[in-house]
Amino acid sequence: MYVNGRHVLPPELLEQVQEYVQGKQLYIPKNDDTRTAWGEKSGTKAELRHRNRQILAAYEKGASIDQLAAEHFLSEDSIRRIICKTRKERY
Repeated sequence: MYVNGRHVLPPELLEQVQEYVQGKQLYIPKNDDTRTAWGEKSGTKAELRHRNRQILAAYEKGASIDQLAAEHFLSEDSIRRIICKTRKERY
């Protein structure tokens, strides 16, 4: 979103910034402590964690690797990684 510096910066700071980037657009990144991790805001991370737990539960109840791969549209190697990683997270 575009914000006019004249509307948000104190005059002294605006003059200092103009020395470096007068008349150009300037991107000012967020502080690292205000950033959210991948998938946190959208809920994707939680959805994948839930899906992975379901995959592990189905595997432990007897579902085969190839069956789970076909059901979730993933490769067999991905299913194996999910099972291994989710087991480690559980303990």
